[in-house]
Amino acid sequence: MCRFVAYSGEPIFLASQLSDPSHSLISQSRAALESMYTVNGDGCGVGWYGEREEPGRYRSLRPAWGDANLLSLCQQIRAPIFAGHIRAATSGEVATANCHPFAVGRHLFLHNGEIGGFSRVRRTIESMIPDTLYGERKGGSDSEAIFLIALGRGLDTDPARAMAATLLDIVAVKKEQGVDEPVYFAGVHTDGETLHAFRWASNHRGPTLYYRNTDSGVVIASEPYDQDHDGWNAVPEDSLITVAPDRAIDIQPFLPAQ
Repeated sequence: MCRFVAYSGEPIFLASQLSDPSHSLISQSRAALESMYTVNGDGCGVGWYGEREEPGRYRSLRPAWGDANLLSLCQQIRAPIFAGHIRAATSGEVATANCHPFAVGRHLFLHNGEIGGFSRVRRTIESMIPDTLYGERKGGSDSEAIFLIALGRGLDTDPARAMAATLLDIVAVKKEQGVDEPVYFAGVHTDGETLHAFRWASNHRGPTLYYRNTDSGVVIASEPYDQDHDGWNAVPEDSLITVAPDRAIDIQPFLPAQ
């Protein structure tokens, strides 16, 4: 599965969270420690918010460890909210359109996990994307489908409710069609002001997710980016963590045992 790091706080250089640490996201692209896949080399991407409402993005098919453009951007861009992602493809071909983060308007989304058996339920799940948003479907990944379905269900006003409704309906579709593989979901959504991160799985063994406070803000990551894990806290299973614009952290249950 994939790896990501997201940050919210005072404006800082992207490199401080994505490339400088000893076990940085770029290092994790070839040596992840808490992932199903040690190598996450099927593309990379970063999204950030600057002076405009809509986020900037860079996505590439190159593995992060060999992408000099990604490293240069991280060293030059300073932002108050940003997120980086490295991909290990589980659905959707290795293509730029399937690299994270995904964006529509001011919204940014990235995901670690999968809809198990997606190829067998893809047509039904894609039909859940509203017609008004289907034109935003650029790739073939399950992650992008989850994002667009949730946007159509109020992700901009009530992220917890919209994402819960989306995931529960996906689980229901899989059950109806006899697809038993779990849904794994660790996701990040932001509108450029508030940062939301989810840890959940239909079998309640969600992908790893951590958070920590720094001098400048709050970091959320698939796994700690340093060797000693100092200051990192595991996000509980079946939880939603929200980082407000004032850096206040709130952790609430998300889709507990159904």
